[in-house]
Order: sequence, then structure tokens, then C-alpha cells
Amino acid sequence: MTSAVMQKEANIAAEIMSLEDFLNYDDGTDARYELEDGRLLFMPSESDINQRIASFLFVYFAQLGIPFYRLRTGLEVATSGTRATVRLPDFMVLTEELAQAMEGASRSIVMPDMPPPQLVVEVVSPGSKNQERDYRYKRAQYQARGIAEYWIVDPIQQQITVLTLVAGLYEEAVFSKDAAIVSPLLSELGQESELTAGQVLQLGTNQ
Repeated sequence: MTSAVMQKEANIAAEIMSLEDFLNYDDGTDARYELEDGRLLFMPSESDINQRIASFLFVYFAQLGIPFYRLRTGLEVATSGTRATVRLPDFMVLTEELAQAMEGASRSIVMPDMPPPQLVVEVVSPGSKNQERDYRYKRAQYQARGIAEYWIVDPIQQQITVLTLVAGLYEEAVFSKDAAIVSPLLSELGQESELTAGQVLQLGTNQ
């Protein structure tokens, strides 16, 4: 990225954008962005481990019987807050109601007037800002958006935090190594064998 482009991105990032501004924004490149409290946030390309984890979860939930049209990567979600925020999770499971609401949409985004996803998964990237964003800010935003489950998959700390919405607040459980992940969605699907944190984190050499 050239210095001129970087300066342009810095200038844009300093502006406060509405959701409509964000939806209409086009810099003429294939760059990915989130909108964080009204400010444009450049999203670098995902690492290989992040993509592998998202792909693993897509296949896993498909094998458990969730229809492919309810499994998404690259789907944006507008969250609640004083200023407009749009996140780009690594993986999502939609409810049937949300999947129907998105039929025919011109852009792959969960709008504020649509039902929330059933599950959102974020894979933590290196760096303190990324960790704070996933563990703190996104937690509050997804909770306010009414998302039933939020998984924070952390390859750096080699753990998975499962946040389950109970009476409007997230309850937290942390899993690592060979611990079986406990989740309302997994319980609902009645998988034959337990899903462990190590499987999702790709800790085994043959995962």
C-alpha cells in the first residue's frame, strides 16, 4: 500500500460515517472494511489459520444438518450502538427467519431491522487491538444485537470462549485442548461425537 493510499485511508477513517455512507462507500479496490462507531476500519487479508478454522466450522455444521444457505462466511452484520457499526465475522450461522429475510438482498449484510444471527464466530488475529476488539467491543455489540451465541476462537491463547445470551446478557465459558465445547446450538443439533476446542483450533497435526 503506497503512502498516498495510506494517507487517503487515514483521512477517511477520521470521518464519521452513517450506515448509509458505509453502504455507498467504494474506493475502487477489493479492500475489505468494517465500520466501527462510525469510522471506517480497514480489514487486512485473513491469515491461513483463520480461514482454515472458518472452513472447518462451515463443513462441521453442514455435516450436522444445517442447510448451506444458513451457513455464511463474508457476511456483514450491522450492530446496535450510538454510532453505526458494521462487523465482518469469520463465520455465522443464520436462523431460518434471518435466511428468509435476506432472500433477494442486494448486499450480503444483516441489516438492523432483520433478525439476529443464531451464532457469530470471530477468530482472533495477533495484536492487542484485535484482542480488545474481539473480547470487549464486539462482545458488547453482539450482546446488544441479541445474537444468541458468540464464539471467540483464539489461536494465540489456544482457547475458545463461548458466550451465551441469557436474559439479555452473555454468560461465558472457556474451553481449551481436548475439552468438549458446550453450546446451546450444539446441544440442539445433537452431534454424535463431541466437538473439542482442539479440533476447532486445528491443534492436531492431521486436523
